[in-house]
Amino acid sequence: MDRSRIDAAIDDARARAAEAGIALPGFAAWTRADWLAAAPTPGLRPALERGLGWDVTDFGRGDFDRVGLVLCTLRNGTLAERDAGAGQTYAEKFLVARDGQETPMHLHRRKTEDIINRGGAELVVELRPESGDGEVVTLVDGLERAVRGGSPLRLEPGQSVQVPAGVYHRFWADGGVLLAGEVSAVNDDADDNVFLDPSPRYPSVTEDAAARYVLVSEYAELLAG
Repeated sequence: MDRSRIDAAIDDARARAAEAGIALPGFAAWTRADWLAAAPTPGLRPALERGLGWDVTDFGRGDFDRVGLVLCTLRNGTLAERDAGAGQTYAEKFLVARDGQETPMHLHRRKTEDIINRGGAELVVELRPESGDGEVVTLVDGLERAVRGGSPLRLEPGQSVQVPAGVYHRFWADGGVLLAGEVSAVNDDADDNVFLDPSPRYPSVTEDAAARYVLVSEYAELLAG
């Protein structure tokens, strides 16, 4: 992805959150220079290690308008806390998808998550068992429901669906720009994503312009500093 496209997507996500009255943490407005200036500060290391901040991806498809997602990780535990079952064992993300923009079919081995329509367009979700096309028994707005594998589940603003660990799922926006949320167990995007059609989780970035933001996938350079 072009750096200019990534930065523009973050600008757009921030603007849409503000328009919807969704207040994001202060670090969501930090520039790359802000992160670099704060990196030597010991107090920043937990945010870097937990991957808090922006993530813009086209899943390696090179067609961001059709396949892609903008995310901001607002809070997240560590893998040590996850494995110990103590401390911060949860995560939360803010998501933005444009009309028809899809997150491709994938599953998580360890993470169960709720995907929530926070406003805007319809959220369309497809669930599928790892073993085939049978039913997935899950929770929609906290009520148990059997969802036929591959059958679109349409969620209006305020509605949510639980995606159990080990269940394939894809989702997209229908009818406009979708503002969504994810509440889950500890998030591990480095090792806990299995794509049905093998795809890189993070994009390859072309530096066509000076970077204004920094992505969570680029934090290694900040931690090394």
